[in-house]
Amino acid sequence: MPSIDNAKIIIIASDGFEQVELTTPKQQLEEAGATVHVATPDGNDITGWYFDKWGDKTAADLKIADVSIQDYDAMVLPGGQINPDVLRADETAVGKIRDFAGTGKPLAAICHAPWLLIEADLVRGKRLTSFKSIRTDLRNAGAEPVEQAVAIDGNLITSRNPDDLDAFCKAIIDAVESGALASDAA
Repeated sequence: MPSIDNAKIIIIASDGFEQVELTTPKQQLEEAGATVHVATPDGNDITGWYFDKWGDKTAADLKIADVSIQDYDAMVLPGGQINPDVLRADETAVGKIRDFAGTGKPLAAICHAPWLLIEADLVRGKRLTSFKSIRTDLRNAGAEPVEQAVAIDGNLITSRNPDDLDAFCKAIIDAVESGALASDAA
């Protein structure tokens, strides 16, 4: 497994995140050597969504407003329907995402989380993937939606759903390790 020792990664999420889309990246990134922090709207712990019911609590490390983007080597946005829908109405969260994208560091979104990329006006002219139900939203926002496990365009890394988590995590680790992203991976 590649090593990203000393890397710091921020996950931004709210209640209703898809359980495995936060816990799996957090675990795999930590196993690769990164320090991973979770930021939430109010700095309080959040509860995941697990298939068709509420899931487990995840500890928060800080408030989204207190995230210093220069302190992190990558940002991860888990999906689910509830979490990105809540966060895209949160100006502070959208601002942090937009500002982080401007650093050129890896910004990874899975499932419905590309809604946040749309809200931050980051998708125009980009090749991205997502959960199938929001591909029209991507297209309407000027992106080129693709059907593949991982799409990389510039510093944006996107995946479709929990089935893609291993490929998604590998793409994040590779991007952090290399410090640069190739254009588009399948």
